[in-house]
Amino acid sequence: MNPTVKQALQMTIDNWNAMSASRNDEQEAVADQFQSSFYLFIDVFREWVQVLEPQPQSIDDLMNLEMVQDILDILPAPLHLNFETEAELIMDNVLRVDEDKYD
Repeated sequence: MNPTVKQALQMTIDNWNAMSASRNDEQEAVADQFQSSFYLFIDVFREWVQVLEPQPQSIDDLMNLEMVQDILDILPAPLHLNFETEAELIMDNVLRVDEDKYD
């Protein structure tokens, strides 16, 4: 796996685990930290996808790449749909505005 993507993914997983274990008084801050790390991971993943040779021609091509399958194996199941949605946006060459990331 690409080391930069792996590092960003690990940060996301760590923040997901922290969010899952957080208490009421810290949940909002930990959730914000997770959300920020998830979109940082997506940005790093986007950069990786953009330099792939050859470029995937469809979302199915992208999702069937070995590294993407490795990501899905590591990523908690509740995040699969979010990841797939972001992957579709990457394939459609749609870049989210920062404020759209947090809706």
